[in-house]
Amino acid sequence: MNGHNSSKAIVVKSHDEIMIMLDANQIVAETLILLQRMIAPGVTTLDLDRAAEDFCKSKNAVPAFKGYHGFPGSLCTSINEEVVHGIPSRRHKLKKGDIISLDFGVRYKGYYGDSAITVPVGKITRNEEDLLKATEESLELAIEKAVVGNRVADISIAVQGYVEKLGFSVVRQFVGHGIGTALHEGPEIPNFHQGDQSPRLVPGMVIAIEPMVNIGTSKVKVLRDGWTVVTADGKPSAHFEHSVAVTENGPIVLSRRHA
Repeated sequence: MNGHNSSKAIVVKSHDEIMIMLDANQIVAETLILLQRMIAPGVTTLDLDRAAEDFCKSKNAVPAFKGYHGFPGSLCTSINEEVVHGIPSRRHKLKKGDIISLDFGVRYKGYYGDSAITVPVGKITRNEEDLLKATEESLELAIEKAVVGNRVADISIAVQGYVEKLGFSVVRQFVGHGIGTALHEGPEIPNFHQGDQSPRLVPGMVIAIEPMVNIGTSKVKVLRDGWTVVTADGKPSAHFEHSVAVTENGPIVLSRRHA
């Protein structure tokens, strides 16, 4: 889950804190694997939401998004032109050819984990396949830049440069963020270049990097429910996210499933 949080402080974590965050993010990773296996025509987004909440509670974790600023679900389920923050509902049934973004977070032992994937429902168009691939690859390129001494801008440039070269656009109204004992900490992690005076990356920072990439315009709007963000032109959008620790030995992707 994302947003603007520029006023929030950057909090550096100890090794022990990062290890707790690894555990939190592993619960998120396992939940997303479970949900991905459930994806099929006829499944409702409420089915997915309930499965996510039940699974994380079985791991002694609490869904991070439920009740967050009033969000009604445990899981963000965003279909096709929905970019982020889609609200789960029994009315929203998956159809063959849909793409759905699943964004999930937990609180575990006082620390947060946060990750997102976008998955196809059966066969999708070539353009949508390219969109999902480009968004996920831009996240991997961004993670490579999450090294001590780089700036946040290096991450932003990696995402924007890659997806725009392929003809896609990056959302500007929502951004990644720091994460720790709060779901949203500083710094903001934009997916577009805002200038070179961005924060320097230091050991112990943990950041949620989350490209939100559109087939058409970068412009988005929020629906009347006050949450669901959609593309202004109604074209599909994809969203991938990992929580990443910046360390002296390079980035550790906390939310990548560890065997």
